[in-house]
Amino acid sequence: MAYVAKCTNSPPTPINVPNHLSFSPMSSSSAAATTTNFASPPTSQPSSPPLSAVVLSPCAACKILRRRCVEKCVLAPYFPPTEPLKFTIAHRVFGASNIIKFLQELPESQRTDAVSSMVYEANARLRDPVYGSAGAICQLQKQVSELQAQLAKARAEVANMQQQQANLLALICMEMRQSPEPVWPPQLVDTTCFLDDATLSSPWEPLWT
Repeated sequence: MAYVAKCTNSPPTPINVPNHLSFSPMSSSSAAATTTNFASPPTSQPSSPPLSAVVLSPCAACKILRRRCVEKCVLAPYFPPTEPLKFTIAHRVFGASNIIKFLQELPESQRTDAVSSMVYEANARLRDPVYGSAGAICQLQKQVSELQAQLAKARAEVANMQQQQANLLALICMEMRQSPEPVWPPQLVDTTCFLDDATLSSPWEPLWT
């Protein structure tokens, strides 16, 4: 039997304890180990995060047409979801069925250039419904012709100025060759400083006599 003490002054009341729950005295080290085992919770391995489902957004063409974008969509590589205006412009001028048919008839190496050409033509057709890109090409050709005429005129003026300069230099050289050499007048030599011996001796003759 084991006795449990109460806070009152009455004597302890005996409590029946089953034999399989009988307590045996343990050492301090065993008690500490037991306390440590109860204090530390069992470690569990970190669980891997759940895999997020990959959501594939439809291409801009299928999104505008409101249809399901299949895995091998012909329009998906050339009309990404981030560029809806690109397909909108081409669709307004050519139509989705014509674009799909045109791309299917071309090899994959030429489809990117074909889409760029269709988008450019659609933009030009929206700006100029009558002539489209042909009007822009004609305007550029006209500007090129005007610039070529101005360039030819400037070159002609430069050649004319160079010719005038060459003619002027030739005329100056010809005049210098035809002009006679300057004749300098002969200088008169003053001979008064040279006196004859007779002239020098005549005034001094009376001195020597």
